[in-house]
Amino acid sequence: MKFIRLIVAFAPGGSNDFTARLVAGLLSTSLGQQMVVENRAGADGRIGTEFVARATPDGYTLMVGTSSTHAVAQSLYPKLPYNVLRDFQPVARLSDSPIVLAVHSSLPVRSVKDLIALARSRPGQINNASAGTGSTPHLAAVLFEHHARIKLAHIHYKGGGPASIAVVAGEAPLLFGTAVAISPHTKAGRLRGLAVTGSQRSALLPDLPTIAEEGGLPGYEMFNWMGMFAPAGTPRVVVEKLSSELIRVLRLPEVIGRLQAQGAEPSLLGPDEFSAFVKREVEKWARMVAATGMTTE
Repeated sequence: MKFIRLIVAFAPGGSNDFTARLVAGLLSTSLGQQMVVENRAGADGRIGTEFVARATPDGYTLMVGTSSTHAVAQSLYPKLPYNVLRDFQPVARLSDSPIVLAVHSSLPVRSVKDLIALARSRPGQINNASAGTGSTPHLAAVLFEHHARIKLAHIHYKGGGPASIAVVAGEAPLLFGTAVAISPHTKAGRLRGLAVTGSQRSALLPDLPTIAEEGGLPGYEMFNWMGMFAPAGTPRVVVEKLSSELIRVLRLPEVIGRLQAQGAEPSLLGPDEFSAFVKREVEKWARMVAATGMTTE
């Protein structure tokens, strides 16, 4: 029997990869057909995303996309070789998760305000390890710069896993990353969590304040959403079957618990609602990119 490929546009080890592997295992059992995760990292997620955009729309090539690959990229990259609204069929929205601001344990800061003060005294000299240009953690850092009126130096890696490992190794002193990539290192004392980027505290890291409350930056908010996408033209019956099974299994208490253990919360939408949501997100980030002057540099 032909297997289904579930593409991840980033390296193993980050939240995108975790969610994809969770989904693949659940659907392999639910559908009675093997679903295999395939990491196609590179070009800040564009290689894997373009691969799916150009794939045969038969339901056998899918991907777990994010706010960065399917909302921000459309405005951030003027020469994007695909259009996220034209070339993809949203299947289901899966989950939302905040980003964590963390620093190497050797950096002499204990709070967001400490970090802002240090960054203002050393403009452009503090390296931020990001999960890649245009990734949600990178955008969280850019928005932080904008709200705090500071300048960081961005070093880009092929995903959240490699970025967090780089900070642990001392290649950079800080990063914005997902809870799944950062929490093992904060628990081991290798990294120090300062705050989360959402509008409320994370159930996984309840002791961390939000950047808005702790850093005195009202209006600052950033979260990473994930969803399943198929190439445009995938038969409606296939899309609806995948969507209904995804939503069903992601409502199971044990599955919700696994997501929450990684700092995520289920945020379930079917094809039509998810399509409308993605369109709104593309429009929102077009305004945000213009307002902040975000670039791929």
